[in-house]
Amino acid sequence: MELRPILSTLRRHKITAWLLILEIALTCAIVCNAVFLIGQRLQRMDLPSGIAEHELVQIKLGHIGKSPDARAQSLTDLAALRQIPGVKQVAVLNQLPFSDGGSSNSGIRLSPEQQQDTLEATTYYGEGALSTLGVRLLEGRDFQHDEYADFDTVISDLHSGDLKDLPSTIIVTQALAKRLWPGKDALGQTIYVGKGLPFRVIGVVADLARPIILNTGVEYSTVWPIRMTSADGSSYIIRTAPRDREAVLKAAVAKLKQLDPNRVVLVRRTYDDARREYFANDRAMAGILAGVIVALLTVTALGIVGLASFWVGQRRRTIGVRRALGATRADILHYFQAENFLLATFGIVLGMALAYGVNLFLMMHYELPRLPAIYFPVGAIALWLIGQLAVLGPALRAAAVPPVVATRSV
Repeated sequence: MELRPILSTLRRHKITAWLLILEIALTCAIVCNAVFLIGQRLQRMDLPSGIAEHELVQIKLGHIGKSPDARAQSLTDLAALRQIPGVKQVAVLNQLPFSDGGSSNSGIRLSPEQQQDTLEATTYYGEGALSTLGVRLLEGRDFQHDEYADFDTVISDLHSGDLKDLPSTIIVTQALAKRLWPGKDALGQTIYVGKGLPFRVIGVVADLARPIILNTGVEYSTVWPIRMTSADGSSYIIRTAPRDREAVLKAAVAKLKQLDPNRVVLVRRTYDDARREYFANDRAMAGILAGVIVALLTVTALGIVGLASFWVGQRRRTIGVRRALGATRADILHYFQAENFLLATFGIVLGMALAYGVNLFLMMHYELPRLPAIYFPVGAIALWLIGQLAVLGPALRAAAVPPVVATRSV
């Protein structure tokens, strides 16, 4: 079909045509970036934690001050929790992957003379952390009992400057090892933390995600041989079979209350609940963006339907004349579809430029990655299809106009 009659008609309706082009362009720009943001949120929600997520429950107690028998109390609690049917392992840990409430981190250097940290990594504390969390050890070994130091002792030694009793070994994630020593074996390597404190790498684990700060090395984690107590702000982490989690959680809370009725339980949940709470905002954002996409596409489709219906009503005499001169119904149908395709194409080209500009703004102000080029053709195809479906009803009504309309309008 020749474009000259279509272009001639559109020139007589410039304002209306440009309004539709701008509507399609804005829809294209917003939809491309919204779909990209939804993809980013879904990828973030699907990040692996590296732990046995469906086997863990968490109990965190509230404390006012710290009693001198906190260590003994934690040992009593641990012994009692291990006696609960269904409990496989239990430990006192300072934090969990993908959990709110802050994060313990340390700057890492590769030499004591280094002035700036190479990177910052999360620090996990707790005796038996690897076995309780279900973290997979790839190389080396876990900590031995005599390598652990109490958290209070570590803090006291750091303040006094007496560093001889501090831990000297550390376990790192595979991602962190590759970042620090690319192409080399991490076992036996030494890293320096804080004011040049040396730690020798004795083990490498597969995955262990950070609690927060996911945009800068989500797998940059370390495990230290430091014992914790619940009075240090840590949690009791219990590993059990997935089907036993609720029963074990209920029994564990009851047991802790039995040992000390005055305790306040701040957190009692499965790890699945903890992860769900952490990513609640991401799910909400993805849902809002999906709603925006549906609303924009619906408004655009209705705009195309309304404009096409208006033009069909205005051009009934012209359509009748063309039918009288031999144009078939298919010719009329193709005319309106071609006209809408041309308007959609103009809008999509303009919309892609706007989409790129919006993405640059998001990159500069919100640290988002560049919009992949695949979103442009996918967005174009989607808008073309929606445009053709939207114009189909008015186009069919136009094709049904009989030739006699031309004589009635004379």
